[in-house]
Amino acid sequence: MKREVRSDWTGAILVCGKCSKKIGGGFGEDGRTRLAKLLRKTLGAGKGRKASLGVIETKCLDVCPKRGVVVIDAARPGRWEIVAPGTSAGEVLARIGRGQA
Repeated sequence: MKREVRSDWTGAILVCGKCSKKIGGGFGEDGRTRLAKLLRKTLGAGKGRKASLGVIETKCLDVCPKRGVVVIDAARPGRWEIVAPGTSAGEVLARIGRGQA
């Protein structure tokens, strides 16, 4: 059995899956895309462990904002962002310090 697996990730972004499910996606052009999926597509970084940046949809993070999704950049765990539906992926990445709006 392998005890270690290589990954090309330089970091990880955690997205609350329960928040995403509660607002029914709420992102993308049609307003139905989940935030994690939109971020993966916007980054165009690859898939799975071969991606340059991991986007993980977690279980509930116990913040539960009304009409928002909790996003955490693993490089800055002390700062959690609450993202409103309809926010562009570029703006989300800029807010967490991973891109430009």
